[in-house]
Amino acid sequence: MQVNGIAIKPGVTFGEALHLNHGHKPLDYRMLPIKRVPQQVKRLDDGLARLKEQLQTSLDTLSPDSEAHALVEADLLYLDDPDLRDHIVDTITQLQFSACVSIERVFAHQASELEAMDDPYLAQRAEDVRCLGKRLIQSVFGKIGAEPGKLTVATILLAEDITPAEFATLPLENVAGIVLKSGGLTSHTAILARAAGVPALLSTPYSELGIVNGDALVIDGDSGTLFKNPASEVRAELELRAAQSAAAREKLNAFRDRPAMTSDGHEVSLLANVGNLNDIVQVAGLGADGIGLLRTEFMLMHSDTLPDERTQYQLYCDALHALEGRVLTIRTLDVGADKELPCLCQAKEDNPALGMRGIRYTLANPALLKTQLRAVLRAANHGHIRLMFPMVTQVEELDAVMALIEDCKRELDNEEKGFGDLSLGIVVETPAAVLNLPAMLPLLDFVSIGTNDLTQYAMAADRGNPCLAKDYPALSPAVLRLISMTLQSARSQDVKVSLCGEMGSDPKLVPLLLGLGFDEISVNVGALLEIKAAICGQDFKRCTQLAGQALMADRLSELVSCISGYK
Repeated sequence: MQVNGIAIKPGVTFGEALHLNHGHKPLDYRMLPIKRVPQQVKRLDDGLARLKEQLQTSLDTLSPDSEAHALVEADLLYLDDPDLRDHIVDTITQLQFSACVSIERVFAHQASELEAMDDPYLAQRAEDVRCLGKRLIQSVFGKIGAEPGKLTVATILLAEDITPAEFATLPLENVAGIVLKSGGLTSHTAILARAAGVPALLSTPYSELGIVNGDALVIDGDSGTLFKNPASEVRAELELRAAQSAAAREKLNAFRDRPAMTSDGHEVSLLANVGNLNDIVQVAGLGADGIGLLRTEFMLMHSDTLPDERTQYQLYCDALHALEGRVLTIRTLDVGADKELPCLCQAKEDNPALGMRGIRYTLANPALLKTQLRAVLRAANHGHIRLMFPMVTQVEELDAVMALIEDCKRELDNEEKGFGDLSLGIVVETPAAVLNLPAMLPLLDFVSIGTNDLTQYAMAADRGNPCLAKDYPALSPAVLRLISMTLQSARSQDVKVSLCGEMGSDPKLVPLLLGLGFDEISVNVGALLEIKAAICGQDFKRCTQLAGQALMADRLSELVSCISGYK
């Protein structure tokens, strides 16, 4: 049995289930006799005092420079606000509700106000406010949550949420992982767990599994999956993968914090290709310089409805938060061809690979594109975002996109919604884009070469057809020359070039890609450390010589021999 959530770090972890008890007695919503009002005010004050004392105790154990200290301190300041007590007392005295019901009403109202704000970080704070309210209710009842301090075995904790104060007192040496029903990547718990290196799954509907204390649980952080009492063969497979991953990571971990730099000092940016938040979380912990490709159409693959502007805005802000200042490169919706989405009305085409796909589709559906552009522009107010457009083949398409961006900026300005600056680029994936690139470069800040489609369109060979795979591989003399032409054009106008195709994830091709002169290489998440290790083991001067020899190859066999013979 299994369910999925949002993982904050990769890897497989095992442990026994333990539910943290965040419950309290049922609340009595009846009006109280007026004579009991003073008693309820005293219960409130006693509860506040108990909770603040517990928070202060936690605060005293934390380093003043730690993020946990700042978060616990924020909760203390929230409870110390005299207006908060006044609002709760007013509810007790004027509406004659109990202290606990009054706390619930006031905290729910304040959380709702935060959720209504456009800023995703303030909206995320609503969950923390609700959780703090629940803890205050527990404190009024004379009980401050569960105490997992006596853990003696590897344990996976399950809870609706865990407050910063609770997290700060967890015996992390015996906490194998945490699974929460709530929470996003910007929640306090996510921040603390990530900083402490504790595997965690957020927004996980674990109640569906009927878990009881002591059940064997497995968190698969690579896929964001929680397993309950997995079958022996599944567990064996997970254990084998965990062991293999641990051994491989142990060797490659030495490169995690090293720059992607050759032995003779040539450095490139190493980025990652991702399709969801789980991937982005992994990237932040693998020493990458950021995201070179966020495939936003993957958001829609399993959805029957289009995500609105707010949903997309939240997603991009979550991604920026997880990246901690690193660059986020977003590709606008790349639909069409082999990407049919249930939430879009896509007409059947005789030759979809040459039809309405990428920028062609979104320009034909400007409302769809504008929703995404507005969300990206707003998110750019919170971090470094680059936006690139797929399947651009001519300057007129760029002109149309630029006009839409300006429209969106005017609209946001009129609505008094903040937005930031974007670096703009295109994905070069057709021969037409290569040939027209000199005319487009004045409008661009960067370009990214999508070698998968570039190969398909250059060779007129379906990359999914196994009959063509041998004679028309991912790299051929023609494709190599198109790549070189792109690099030369961009270099002449001082525009950065990235590679985002599968070619970048092949360690055997690293010397060639370095020698060609790419500024950035964006690879699959699972290949990050391996590619970084390959880069660090190269001599850039020799790589340049290899690229020169490869570009002179007229036959595929010559090119293959050139690359395979490089030592």
